Amino acid sequence: MKPSRRWSSSFRYALEGIATSFKTQRHVRFHCVAAVVVIAAAMALSLPVRDVALLLLVIALVISLELVNTAIEAVVDLAAPEWHRLGKIAKDAAAGAVLVAAVFAVAIGILIFYDPVMRWLGLP
Repeated sequence: MKPSRRWSSSFRYALEGIATSFKTQRHVRFHCVAAVVVIAAAMALSLPVRDVALLLLVIALVISLELVNTAIEAVVDLAAPEWHRLGKIAKDAAAGAVLVAAVFAVAIGILIFYDPVMRWLGLP
């Protein structure tokens, strides 16, 4: 197989994974909608490029971890369809990683948006 064909196949499989996760995982959809809202607000408030770059980075981190969480859940379910303590640990840890990233993303968003929103509202 040609290297370009392998690259295009890999890209297609990655897009299929993203699309499947978007279709089947409500948290992935929630984070994608939140990302659109955040980027729209950043553009509306004319945030500096550096701030937008940081927002894009934390958005990518959270959505990427959601995709990894989905993959871990699927593999655990495939390997052990019945409940198992180790499967629970794996799933909970993956979900915890998403939660940590999301909490810090919100904190970063608050830090970035606070002053521009206060100015927009005409508050000190």
